[in-house]
Amino acid sequence: MKIQDYILELLYPTRCAFCRRFTENGEKVCGKCMDVLPMRREPVLNIKIPYVKKVVCPFYYENYVRDSLLRYKFKGFRAYAQIYGEFLAKAIDEMEISCDIITWVPLSKKRCRKRGYDQARLIAENLAIRMGVKCEKLIEKTVNNPAQSGTGNAENRKANVKGVYRALKPEITEGKRILIIDDIITTGATLSECAGILRKCGAAEIMAGAVAGGKN
Repeated sequence: MKIQDYILELLYPTRCAFCRRFTENGEKVCGKCMDVLPMRREPVLNIKIPYVKKVVCPFYYENYVRDSLLRYKFKGFRAYAQIYGEFLAKAIDEMEISCDIITWVPLSKKRCRKRGYDQARLIAENLAIRMGVKCEKLIEKTVNNPAQSGTGNAENRKANVKGVYRALKPEITEGKRILIIDDIITTGATLSECAGILRKCGAAEIMAGAVAGGKN
């Protein structure tokens, strides 16, 4: 460890991104969490999402993972995007998935201004760096609809996202294998809506990735 890093660590000791315990040597995830985090045996979400070939998802959305993602989304812990990107990159490599472009499920402009950042975009950008793939904004959210978490069942979630997105840069989408990133997957309604738009623009194949999802 460099002397500058050592001083910073003394002044501002690093906490685990999941359990928030102090860590040693600047580790972003503590050893205890690496042993107990709810990781999937195979990092694939077994859920059928229209227009999406495969969904990579390293974690179950529970316990410390849920707590971490809630801090990331609502309390400004944007640095977590680097850690999530690393776990996603490992999962994607394990599943031998490749793509031409990485994009993300975008926030509306209003919600992004309020939050200060687009959480899925930060994860996508960090993942793209690790994979050596370009990251492009291919979808725009045009309606500030209610959050999916408060809409109820799968049918309500599907209706809530209908028609709220539009395509950007269709000229670079055609014929490409695209990986679309979100932070959390529940029913897959949002991913399906976005993937359908990309397919209409001529995308050859759509895969998806998220940090965490349900029991499927």
